[in-house]
Amino acid sequence: MTAWRKQGTEHKLYVIIMTNVTYTIIFYLFAAITVFSAAFVVFSKNVIYSAFSLLFTFFGVAALYVFLSADFIAVTQIIVYVGGILVLLLFGVMFTNKIMMTSLRTEVINMVPGIAILLAVIAGLLYVFYTRADWYTSGVMLQGSVVERIGMETMSRYVLPFEMASILLLLALIGAAFLARFDKVNNKER
Repeated sequence: MTAWRKQGTEHKLYVIIMTNVTYTIIFYLFAAITVFSAAFVVFSKNVIYSAFSLLFTFFGVAALYVFLSADFIAVTQIIVYVGGILVLLLFGVMFTNKIMMTSLRTEVINMVPGIAILLAVIAGLLYVFYTRADWYTSGVMLQGSVVERIGMETMSRYVLPFEMASILLLLALIGAAFLARFDKVNNKER
């Protein structure tokens, strides 16, 4: 009976280690997808390819939010960025006559200073992380969803900034419609 209990404990320990290793592998897989697709966004000379690789970057970031137990932010990332901004960007690029008539190539300039600045920022971040950061990890997993709490806080304590942001977005929409209409009126006069 003692051997059975010992074997059961070793099996549970193996399952816990396997689970942690699996989570680590999946995390690094999504991190690699995010970093490589973001690099492709920056270094690609084709605007369409950059926009499509931005899709993988947004999904990778959403997956990393899931690993941080930030389910609301992950869903918001997918709905707002993938569903709204990326689709709008793709339609804007694909359906604009001026862009479709020309070659969709961009020149990546000043790569050497950009890479030098990137390496300096990475070195600075690593220095701060390893020397000054006091990391605290909790063994307790978060329970439940935070969506209800975010909704209550947004509609009670933070209702004024929420409404101000909605008015700002409405004004930006009206301004964009005015600029688009103004551009068409000028094109007809020519």
